[in-house]
Amino acid sequence: MTVTDPFQRDVDEAPPRVRLAVLDDHEVLLDSLASWIGTNAPDFELVLSASTWQQLVHSSNFPTDLVFIDFQLKEAVSIEARVRTCRAAGAKVIVLSSLDTPEASERALAAGAVAFLSKTLPMREVMEAARAAMGVAPEPDQRDWRPRPTGATTRVRPKLSAGEAEAFTLYASGLSTPEVAERMNVQYETAKTYLRRVREKYSKVDRPASKKAELIRRAAEDGFLR
Repeated sequence: MTVTDPFQRDVDEAPPRVRLAVLDDHEVLLDSLASWIGTNAPDFELVLSASTWQQLVHSSNFPTDLVFIDFQLKEAVSIEARVRTCRAAGAKVIVLSSLDTPEASERALAAGAVAFLSKTLPMREVMEAARAAMGVAPEPDQRDWRPRPTGATTRVRPKLSAGEAEAFTLYASGLSTPEVAERMNVQYETAKTYLRRVREKYSKVDRPASKKAELIRRAAEDGFLR
């Protein structure tokens, strides 16, 4: 009789790590990202750090599952070309930028990036957005601590109005609240109300979405994330 080692079974069934690449022409930032991810994101494997576009696409480790791309590279290759090339190769793309403008966000998202995130965000929120984009479970300390109703086995999707769903989609894709209002051609307070209602409706079904990273996860889970 063969005896199965339960520990070995857990190891065998552990989900593979997400293969991640980072493209940024600030090498100090590359080093700090590599250090942070290696220490704090064990579900990701940073297999490629590139400071130029050519270095990224010519690496034997490309394509990866996910690529972080800096919007403002010194090279002449446009953000549209970079995002579309990565997407064509099979990699999802998150664009990180210190140029947090509606035009930059629109260009990145229109090219196929799954999210446009400001470099001012804490790395934990960036990685939570990455997990949402890749369908990876959150880290244990970020899981919902509240117990689900007894017998609950399925995820409840709240019913959103057309305005709430549109605002939710735009916001989760990387736009700020003023940018959401501008895109929807509504007042800022209207867009803010839509997003507040989205948060409230998710909270009522025991799926917290008070933080932007949580909203992005809900968007990915329910098919709103682009």
